[in-house]
Amino acid sequence: MSLSEENVADLDRIQGTYGLGGRSEAVRAAIASAMSEIQDMENLEGLVEGVLITIKRDHADPWMSVIQAKHTGAIKTQLHSHLKNHKCLEVMIISCEASELQDMLREIEAAGKADYIRFVSG
Repeated sequence: MSLSEENVADLDRIQGTYGLGGRSEAVRAAIASAMSEIQDMENLEGLVEGVLITIKRDHADPWMSVIQAKHTGAIKTQLHSHLKNHKCLEVMIISCEASELQDMLREIEAAGKADYIRFVSG
């Protein structure tokens, strides 16, 4: 496994914040947190409603617009706001079948261009 300097710094921050004994424990904690998020998404079923919040790294990169266009039926309201350092905040009110939300979240994650992704169910 290879990590960038930024990843190592983040790992050290996780370790320090949670008072963990070493980086291995920090890696295990990060994996457990990610698995909890995955499990929450997998447990969704039927009609879901809530707010999807993302922060994308580069305002000029249209990748999020492509995903949003594909899922226009699920997005009831959308707010786009420019942040510092050419980042953008996207807030979307979502109402759709769980499978469509899961697809949308996988597409956002797979793009690898978001600094923050969170769905808050209503």
